[in-house]
Amino acid sequence: MEDDETDLDEVLQAVGPRLRTLRRQRGATLTELSESTGISISTLSRLESGQRRPTLELLLPLARAHQVSLDELVDAPPTGDPRVRLRSFQHHGSTYIQLTRRPGGLHAFKQVIPPEWPDTEPDPRTHEGYDWIYVLSGRLRLVLGEHDVILAPGEVAEFDTRVPHWFANPGREPVELLCLFGPQGERLHVRARPTRGPSVTS
Repeated sequence: MEDDETDLDEVLQAVGPRLRTLRRQRGATLTELSESTGISISTLSRLESGQRRPTLELLLPLARAHQVSLDELVDAPPTGDPRVRLRSFQHHGSTYIQLTRRPGGLHAFKQVIPPEWPDTEPDPRTHEGYDWIYVLSGRLRLVLGEHDVILAPGEVAEFDTRVPHWFANPGREPVELLCLFGPQGERLHVRARPTRGPSVTS
């Protein structure tokens, strides 16, 4: 166990210098990187100097900004195997499993939303991009613009993410989704009033 923790610490310590190298190779300043990722300049500087421990929520937008995979960002050894090594991570209460590994462009994820999540009133947000979701199992509540709909298994929704939107699982079973979104698909920015509705198919 101690050896595993030591190896992990060594990997994380190497991330900072790699982030600095990638940024300089792109000719980007900390200010420009902050604007494209939403991460403060001070946090970026501390990450690059090794004074801030990298977390998944910080590494995801940085990997997108630098157009590299997470494996490449943490210097995971290449395998040459075309099969995607499925890895899950937690983000805002949901479990995500990345199904694609190509840096940049569209990404496919399987998302699992726990039962009765979140236990809050709708709080629609907006961000740049376009989302496509397919319900595999369970029932998904989608608040999009002026619409409030329940998506059942086999139903699809696609929409411009500049329209205020919010997801929830009102049931007692997990909801499983397939999701496609672009580089901005995880960046929630501002609250806004509803404007227009979704395109929902089955």
